[in-house]
Parts: sequence; structure tokens; C-alpha cells
Amino acid sequence: MEKIGFDEMQRLQLELQDKYKDLWAPCCPGEGRSKLLWMMIEAGEAADVIKKDGDDAILAPGGSRAHFTEELCDVLMYLNDVLICYGITPEEMENAYYAKHERNMHRWE
Repeated sequence: MEKIGFDEMQRLQLELQDKYKDLWAPCCPGEGRSKLLWMMIEAGEAADVIKKDGDDAILAPGGSRAHFTEELCDVLMYLNDVLICYGITPEEMENAYYAKHERNMHRWE
């Protein structure tokens, strides 16, 4: 399987948005806030797996690890919805990520 990046994640999210356009609110700036809130809820659900099952269960193959990973996927899906709502491109994310990484590499020197 090929590695997934923001280009592919956004393509998949747009595919979902198109399929469920009659059921879901559109990805537009007015919906960005809601998508961000849903993303935070999903992050909380991932934290709940840690709280309930513990680190060792997540590190081991099995249900807890799969559940935790699925919740993190939900976080990424909503993150991509937020990016789409505000028209943030994969290239912008890539540039910002590398710039932030570079700043962090020298932050405490």
C-alpha cells in the first residue's frame, strides 16, 4: 500500500462530502468551526481509549489498538474537513509543517 498524505486524505474527504452532500453540511468557512469542534470530540474519544484501556493495551496488537487507531483516523478526517472548509491546500500544510519543524528544532538552543 502506498503511503497516504494530505493530498490523498483531502481527495478522500471530498469524495465523502460529495457522496453525502444531501445529508451533511457542506465544507465551507461557515462550517469550519463545527468541524473543528467535532475533531476535538474525536480527540477526546482517543484519549478515552487511553484512559480506559491503558498504554499497554494500545501498544499490543488487538482491539484497543484498533479502536485507538480508528479514533485517530476520525481526528485526521475532521482535520481535513477543517482544511477544506478554509481552503487550506496540502502544499500550504506541507510548507507550514516543515517551517514549524525547523523552528522547533532550534527552539531551545
